[in-house]
Amino acid sequence: MLDETPKRFDRIVAILIQLQSKKIVKAQELADRFDCSLRTIYRDIRTLEASGVPIYSEAGVGYALMDGYRLPPVMFTREEVSSFIAAEKLMQKFTDPVLGNHYAAAMYKLKSVLRSTDKDWLSNIESRIVMQTAEPMFHDNSPNTLAILFESIAEKKQILLHYKTYERDEATQRNLEPVGVFHDHNNWYFLCYCHLRKDYRQFRTDRIQSIKKTDLDFTIEHDALETYLNKNETIPTTKVRILIEKKIARYLETERKYHGFVSEKEIDGQIEMTFMCRDIDSGFPRWFLMFGDYAKILEPEKLKTRALELLEINRARLL
Repeated sequence: MLDETPKRFDRIVAILIQLQSKKIVKAQELADRFDCSLRTIYRDIRTLEASGVPIYSEAGVGYALMDGYRLPPVMFTREEVSSFIAAEKLMQKFTDPVLGNHYAAAMYKLKSVLRSTDKDWLSNIESRIVMQTAEPMFHDNSPNTLAILFESIAEKKQILLHYKTYERDEATQRNLEPVGVFHDHNNWYFLCYCHLRKDYRQFRTDRIQSIKKTDLDFTIEHDALETYLNKNETIPTTKVRILIEKKIARYLETERKYHGFVSEKEIDGQIEMTFMCRDIDSGFPRWFLMFGDYAKILEPEKLKTRALELLEINRARLL
């Protein structure tokens, strides 16, 4: 017996919308999104086909709508509208001007199809949401970095980059093939194949002095971004254990993940944290000293020595 519940109807409509949103949609992708079996997806696709929706499929590839088929305009729920506002505020603060302007234009179109009551509801909350950034994410000389990177990735065209590292005062010129963009540690990064180094490298957008898309095609067929990011997990790590006062531990929950946090346990009213750390010479000891008067290093000895060295350097400069 077929499942004709409202839940199934909503899923079928959502599948139809997703089919229109992409050129090809895989059955497993749909099953993952709706947390159901492949058999259920196959059945829903057959239902759409029986309703006259022109879907074609290819074994091992996925499903697609026939060219020219379009859904009528869709209406948004109030909950979906609220998500647009949060996204708009994020775009205003965390992207470059070009992408921000494109998103603002898209938001005007979205708002234009809302019901009058939803427009009023929207105006009541949009001025009450504020996003703030701690530091500039783009250099003044390259304010449209993300827009250029997106174009480069989509068109598979190399970029010419002038980049200044933390250690050097002079910028170097690179020809790069961007693989993907990601946000981490409160900064935008992008991973590229660097023709100068003949290897993959990642760069921070706020250190870019200038960026330009070229007419040169990519020379390599790159894998998905996650493939290269996951390779970082093979970097050697050092086990670190620290003991910290319980009242302070809760304030470290956000930053500790950047230092290889693994686990924690309570011992006599204090919290013992374990890390698999990639940088015990610089990053971790400097972070530890921010709250070191409330904590103790249990292991390794090398970390204790390095923390003391940094304290001594600081003490000498204060005298």
